[in-house]
Amino acid sequence: MTNLPPLPRQIALDLGHIPKPSLDNFIATGNENLSAILKSLQNSWLQTDHSTDPLRVDMRMIHAWGVSGSGRTHILQAMYLKGIEQGIDAFLLNQDSTPDDWRIAGKSVEDQSNSSVILCVDDIDHLDEFSQGALFRLHNLIKESTKQALITTSLLPPANLQLREDLRTRLAWGLVFQMHALSDGEKLQALQQAALARGLNLSTEVAPWLLRHFHRDMPSLMSLLEALDAYSLETKRAITLPLVKEMLAQKN
Repeated sequence: MTNLPPLPRQIALDLGHIPKPSLDNFIATGNENLSAILKSLQNSWLQTDHSTDPLRVDMRMIHAWGVSGSGRTHILQAMYLKGIEQGIDAFLLNQDSTPDDWRIAGKSVEDQSNSSVILCVDDIDHLDEFSQGALFRLHNLIKESTKQALITTSLLPPANLQLREDLRTRLAWGLVFQMHALSDGEKLQALQQAALARGLNLSTEVAPWLLRHFHRDMPSLMSLLEALDAYSLETKRAITLPLVKEMLAQKN
């Protein structure tokens, strides 16, 4: 039996690489309004006079809820990483954050009330009593500022969350979005669109096969597409199902 050529080292590394979460690689289908608001918030950090201009009211308190796989954690990580990149104080907290993590975020929010700060809190429905109290205090501080933003997420809508009442009611003070997970059809469309953007022509059976046999989350699928692009160039072959199986077999 003919041995397959060794997988180039670069391709193996690419296949294991998951792109950092960003709004650019967030598939916004069904979540266009939320994505637009978040992009506007990021753009506000790019302005040279961002330290003095107040944020629009609709950017300052945002809550997103939705089923697992709808992208809740992705958007928070994207906002946190963009904030760090732009040199503003950014915090990403969740149920695993320590009391010190909450105190550090609280000190920054309190000390820099007139400066840009982004606080992202994931899965608030899983916060313990201490964390809920800390978030309640941070919510009040951010509400009184003009430059700070708070983005929170949960599995259920705010009205259905088992949280302390004063915190739960405050979640409705800002914008509330329901996040929608991509259907299989939308994932197929997203893969095809991403391939076309790269100048790739996937054979018709490739994308459905990937959804059945590979990780179904979009970051992993986009990473695989990137690896297929490189492997196709390396082998000078079109991206067909045999090529996909060959590359994955060599990776395994």
